[in-house]
Amino acid sequence: MADEALFQFLHNEVIQYVYKSAESGEMENGRCITKLENMGFRVGQGLIERFTKDTARFKDELDIMKFICKDFWTSVFKKQIDNLRTNHQGIYVLQDNKFRLLTQLSAGKQHLEHAPKYLAFTCGLVRGGLSNLGVKSIVTAEVSIMPACKFQVMIQK
Repeated sequence: MADEALFQFLHNEVIQYVYKSAESGEMENGRCITKLENMGFRVGQGLIERFTKDTARFKDELDIMKFICKDFWTSVFKKQIDNLRTNHQGIYVLQDNKFRLLTQLSAGKQHLEHAPKYLAFTCGLVRGGLSNLGVKSIVTAEVSIMPACKFQVMIQK
């Protein structure tokens, strides 16, 4: 429980630091999102390397996505993804109905505009993990009702 609170606190502080440096003129908003995603990418690469060192090789893309949804997500966020969907053509949608990094924000519509900065790190985390497993991808996130969110993973062939 304590490690979860520490992770959320660190995540919030990293976001505040990146955005405060932007206010001082170093970066614009889009570059802040990119910086957060790149941080997540590097962390995702390291975590997936650590988590998969003793596992067997994955058969296919779907096995990799199942691993991300079950083991990887559980290790990072202490719960599995609530729903995984695919069109079997390289697009996967991971749905988390109570995403931990958004639960601190109010559920009102006025806070939806702040959601992207709280999701950028996680998009990078997933993209970095997939990258280290040999899957090149683009990961985007969308929030329609807080704290539920959907991560769309498009596999690059």
